Amino acid sequence: MPMSQNTFALGKQIPHYLKLMRVDRPIGTYLLLWPTLWALWVAAEGIPDWPVLVIFVLGVYVMRAAGCVINDFADRKIDGHVERTKSRPLATGDVSAKEAIYLFLFLCLVAFGLVLMTNTLTIMLSVGGVILAAMYPFMKRYTHLPQVVLGAAFSWAIPMAYAAQTNTVPVEAWLLFCANLLWTVAYDTQYAMVDRNDDLKIGVKSTAILFGELDRHIILLLQALAVVALIIVAGKKSLGLLFFIGLAIAVGLFIYQARLTWQREREACFKAFLNNHWAGLIILIGIIAHYTVENGLITSG
Repeated sequence: MPMSQNTFALGKQIPHYLKLMRVDRPIGTYLLLWPTLWALWVAAEGIPDWPVLVIFVLGVYVMRAAGCVINDFADRKIDGHVERTKSRPLATGDVSAKEAIYLFLFLCLVAFGLVLMTNTLTIMLSVGGVILAAMYPFMKRYTHLPQVVLGAAFSWAIPMAYAAQTNTVPVEAWLLFCANLLWTVAYDTQYAMVDRNDDLKIGVKSTAILFGELDRHIILLLQALAVVALIIVAGKKSLGLLFFIGLAIAVGLFIYQARLTWQREREACFKAFLNNHWAGLIILIGIIAHYTVENGLITSG
């Protein structure tokens, strides 16, 4: 009887656990997935090894979920005071702090199990990824640059992808890392602009607060630097016209985002943040299209 009661209790909690892991809000998964796939395709110069591709796609979903859980654990006493986050499971009491820690550890264990199916270099690099994911949620209490830590955490899959695919981490891997870090700081600043008024009241720090009146200009600068880093990668890897078409469309989306955020309206800033999913995807499509033609998988004749 106790076992059946525990099973019933667990069944009741599963919807709350899924909400805590943001299964219903996949934008963060996309923003982590697209750059990971950039790295895998460029490292492989075409379709990556299927086992590596499957491991990294699953790993992205698991680690993004783990990141959401530890983020909400860190913010459990703050989220109730922020309009956008007051209905999260830890803020409402639907999930306890102990349950959140157990869930985080379980997800990290699953992710580590996936990494164990790769090589030694990837396994060693994975330690840095876990540390960054665990650090990020607490940074907003001590620094105005939590978005930089998030950028590093969201970019760490790039050197790992290179390590898994090629057993090396060359210069272009770190250039991709820098490009994605810059882009992440830009879009997470847009995200932080949504909560800026609430954050100022409760003392939470962010780049949106640090940048102040220069926020929109610095976001554009960060996006421009990310594009420059991608162009350097393209030069090193001889990426052609199809890649640059995708990159040009992404630049157009960045300009559109600037127009959305110019008045700093909450809903418009959030819309600009969400739009980054399409920017990352279109860059990936450009990379895949280049290698598809380059490797003769599609021909003009």
